[in-house]
Amino acid sequence: MTRQLVRGAVCGIVAASIWGGMYVVSDEVLKVIPPFTLLSLRLLLGVLVLGVVLGIQGKLALPLRDVIKLMAVGVLGSGISLGAQFVGTQLSTGMNGAVITSASPAFIVFFAWLILREPLTKVKIAAVVVASIGVLIALDLSKADFSPETFDGNLWLTFAALTWGAYSVLVRRVSANYPSLTITFYGLIGGLFVGIPLGIGELARPDAITGAITPGVVLGVLYLGIVSTSIALFLWNLAFALVEASVASLFFFAQPLVGVLLSVMLGQQLTMQIAMGGALIVIGVLLSMWQPQAKAVSGTSIEAG
Repeated sequence: MTRQLVRGAVCGIVAASIWGGMYVVSDEVLKVIPPFTLLSLRLLLGVLVLGVVLGIQGKLALPLRDVIKLMAVGVLGSGISLGAQFVGTQLSTGMNGAVITSASPAFIVFFAWLILREPLTKVKIAAVVVASIGVLIALDLSKADFSPETFDGNLWLTFAALTWGAYSVLVRRVSANYPSLTITFYGLIGGLFVGIPLGIGELARPDAITGAITPGVVLGVLYLGIVSTSIALFLWNLAFALVEASVASLFFFAQPLVGVLLSVMLGQQLTMQIAMGGALIVIGVLLSMWQPQAKAVSGTSIEAG
């Protein structure tokens, strides 16, 4: 196991762990703020934080062609995928969001094979299957709501998982030429091209804001914008710069695992079912990391800028 693989694993797992609490937070904030308005606030906060960092480093400027390329990747990930995730969570449930978007690693493995020509080995497939089974066991599907009332939301969540898979693989591709911080910053700006117009449309409705903007709602927005976006998304993109996309995809399973652990910390009983599911997730991730690793993408910066 190489040092680069370990660094990639740490970045990916920390990012997914941060997202482990995101569905609970977004589920509550979305009761007050509509989805694309919340998405725009989240992206604006992320742009502000990363823009300050890049400005201090003197690395904000890029040729226009490069800016357009990175923003196009961001339109897919930060705009379409995250927007679909918020819409799906609002129309469905936070639990459904955790269950359905856990399909993202499978989509990442598929797109890595299709776009990057990464080999689709039996061990990689087995790793995804084992970890996916672990997620379904740990989350307890009996607590998910797959009634007709949540059908539209579940479709949005499935679309979010699909587009997140494609986005993550495209990040791996562009990491050959740009630092991860730069990719993340311009990607967030790209997402605003989706979030702002749709957010303005939402706010044009008189009933757009459906509750009081309490300190809890403000803290939720700050968490989603600063922690879940600027920090976690940067770490996620860095993980895909350091290791193969099909391997990095498995780090996503830390998200539902952490979500379950948070539930236990908040009073849910630690059952054998949760323990078994968590063990399978860990086994799946370790199985993927035992694969022979290719060298880092040529020219990829593995530093914070």
